[in-house]
Amino acid sequence: MHISHSSEDDNLKRLLSFSNADLQEKCGKFDIDENERAKELVFERTRYAYNDALEYFNDNFLSQINSLGLSISIKEGEPDAAV
Repeated sequence: MHISHSSEDDNLKRLLSFSNADLQEKCGKFDIDENERAKELVFERTRYAYNDALEYFNDNFLSQINSLGLSISIKEGEPDAAV
């Protein structure tokens, strides 16, 4: 997405928030500032939502969503892992 004006800011912030919440519900809690894979998925889901194609996101990114969820689950199982 290339947006050169600020009129879409509130909508994009809302979509980013929804995408972050949805992926944390599916994959587990993550710090978006430290987990690049999670950040990329949040951006991709937001792109799909912005372009009214959200129904395709889960199918198109299923392997990445599953991989992120497994990675987070494994980290949560480690005694000194930061959650």
